[in-house]
Amino acid sequence: MKAVIQRVKRASVTVDGKITGEVGKGFLVLLGVVQGDTEEEMRLLAKKVAQIRIFTDENDKMNLSLDKVDGEVLVVSQFTLCADVSHGRRPSFIGSAPPDIANELYEKFCEELVAAHGVKKVAKGVFGADMDVELVNDGPVTIIMDTDEWKKK
Repeated sequence: MKAVIQRVKRASVTVDGKITGEVGKGFLVLLGVVQGDTEEEMRLLAKKVAQIRIFTDENDKMNLSLDKVDGEVLVVSQFTLCADVSHGRRPSFIGSAPPDIANELYEKFCEELVAAHGVKKVAKGVFGADMDVELVNDGPVTIIMDTDEWKKK
């Protein structure tokens, strides 16, 4: 699984002119599910997202996690994170998980953030929809996570 985590002051996602998810201070997570991903990767990624310490403390050091700042999370499924651009100029998405598996792991990821890690609010986009995502970056702070890279170490 791949994720781009952006620390935000606020973020929202709109489908067909209607806001389907919005959060205040917290994270916007763009989530890509790769072929072969399992619940094991999903749980590991959810734990890392929930526990990463990228909010500043009273000494202006990145030392606080979501739970310490009452942070919220907006999760948007984004299969384009799985793009292979190694050949030619047109990306290949063959490495993306099939939609039924990707949607299942996306939903479970959102549930895991709340159930296992106590995130107070998790909002979502609409899987497979054409979405407009708005955010106000805080910092900006952007972190890329890839469970395949962690397996190599």
